[in-house]
Amino acid sequence: MKTYNKTNFFKHTYCIFNEVSPTQLPNNKPDYISKSKSSYYFTDEGVYRKSNHWGRAANCRWKLMSENYKSQNIIIAFARWVDFFPNNEVEKIFFIRINQDNQVSFHHKQEKIFCESDLLRTATDTAKRIKLINEVLQTDLWFKYIQSSDYNILRKSTIESLLFTTKSFIQIKKDLNGKT
Repeated sequence: MKTYNKTNFFKHTYCIFNEVSPTQLPNNKPDYISKSKSSYYFTDEGVYRKSNHWGRAANCRWKLMSENYKSQNIIIAFARWVDFFPNNEVEKIFFIRINQDNQVSFHHKQEKIFCESDLLRTATDTAKRIKLINEVLQTDLWFKYIQSSDYNILRKSTIESLLFTTKSFIQIKKDLNGKT
């Protein structure tokens, strides 16, 4: 497993940063300021990032765990060096989870929450599947031509198929029409 530090954490990595208080910054002057004006503060344990943009950062996927984040607002967050993992567009290294509030998120296979039942996908396939899952969760249009007596069971079954199979959405809906 690759070891990340201040010299390589910004090269094709995936990481989850956790929002912290501005008082937690190790010093007043950043160790590095990027072209996009993000500031970085390095410690032996990890990196603080002060930025107004999260998600895709150059060739990285950096997620922000924050209750307060709104696009273009500056947030300070911290990530430990051991929480950086390799990122690329061709390997099947991502899986999808849905929380109790029906919020859909993707994760890296090296995160401690990974289970053997999680289906790994490429970054592109993961993004497409998340879009479909959100459509099923948030709309009723997708089951327009499916006959069912209980659409809640239908929705749950469809989500499970989207999460745990590689079947196309069309095939999943055909399968559901045959079962109802």
